[in-house]
Amino acid sequence: MSNIQVKALGENRYEVSVLERSPTTHIITVPAAYAAKLTNGMASTETLVEKSFEFLLEREPNTSILRSFELSVIGRYFPEYERVITSYF
Repeated sequence: MSNIQVKALGENRYEVSVLERSPTTHIITVPAAYAAKLTNGMASTETLVEKSFEFLLEREPNTSILRSFELSVIGRYFPEYERVITSYF
């Protein structure tokens, strides 16, 4: 399992560090309404971001993940994202 660190940068912005052989850093924007939709208020946005990166890392290497994106973009690449992620909460 990858070592994922999530740090809040301000309102709706997070820095994600994936510490693997080739470490990467990503800036993620998560609109509050989208976070509430996915977690049903059952988890923090930081937890949502961490679980979202676990989801991504099961499908691609960290070096292939966009360096900056809004969380909803994941669903464009992986249509099952919202269904899978909401099952965690």
